[in-house]
Amino acid sequence: MKHRKYLIPEICMILFTMLMISPLLIMVFGAFKDSVGAAAFDFTLPKQWEFGNFSFVIQNGNVVRAFINSLILTGFTTVFGVLLAAMAAFVIVRKDTKGSKGIYNYFLIGMIAPLQIITTYAVLKVLHLNGTFIGLIMVYIAVNLPFNFFLFCSFIKGIPRELDESGFMDGASQSCLFFKIIFPLLKPVTATSIVILAMSVWNDFQLPLYLLNTPKKWTLPLTVYNFYGQYYSKWNYVFADCIITAVPILIVYLFAQKYIVEGMTSGAVKG
Repeated sequence: MKHRKYLIPEICMILFTMLMISPLLIMVFGAFKDSVGAAAFDFTLPKQWEFGNFSFVIQNGNVVRAFINSLILTGFTTVFGVLLAAMAAFVIVRKDTKGSKGIYNYFLIGMIAPLQIITTYAVLKVLHLNGTFIGLIMVYIAVNLPFNFFLFCSFIKGIPRELDESGFMDGASQSCLFFKIIFPLLKPVTATSIVILAMSVWNDFQLPLYLLNTPKKWTLPLTVYNFYGQYYSKWNYVFADCIITAVPILIVYLFAQKYIVEGMTSGAVKG
């Protein structure tokens, strides 16, 4: 009887899971079919596996250039975004003043306030950074900084202040204290922040479309958009491009998912 009461929820979850993965299966199978087979949008296996779809996409879809662009944007945003969030969280958590509380609330507003594309573009234009990787990296860091800031704050609150005092007694400066004592203790939450931020930037479609003014600087998600415009009647190529775009970040997630769970739970318990 105890097992029967879970039967209906389990069936519902199975059906819901099948519903969620059905578009993914259509995309994967369609990427290995010809244009007619892919346009059917069904779950049947390819009669003949067309591996040439991927080579065609790589040769004609500017995928290599877009991959390098995505790597540059994701890499620099992740490194500087995580480092700035960790340093800001450490200072705000350790300083119990009205100013630090005000800055903490300011970051809270950043979690709520939506990004305004027009004003952001105007600011970048004034700074002569519109259409550049540097400008887009700065926007990515600013947009994702509040979430990563609070992620680090909840974790740092669980680190004893006695470590700071012992470091200062040994003659360590504040920067030395952070990088040599505190930051090594933040490995779980740092890994979590890196993966979440990297996935957010890698999969983003909107900001590169609006803030990068030339196709030569487009990222992998934009190649799908561009490819669909050119080959809207050949879904096999579009599906192949989607898989090429998703595979790199999917691999990163599969290897780092345990760190995401560990960092989230540790921060929740320590906060």
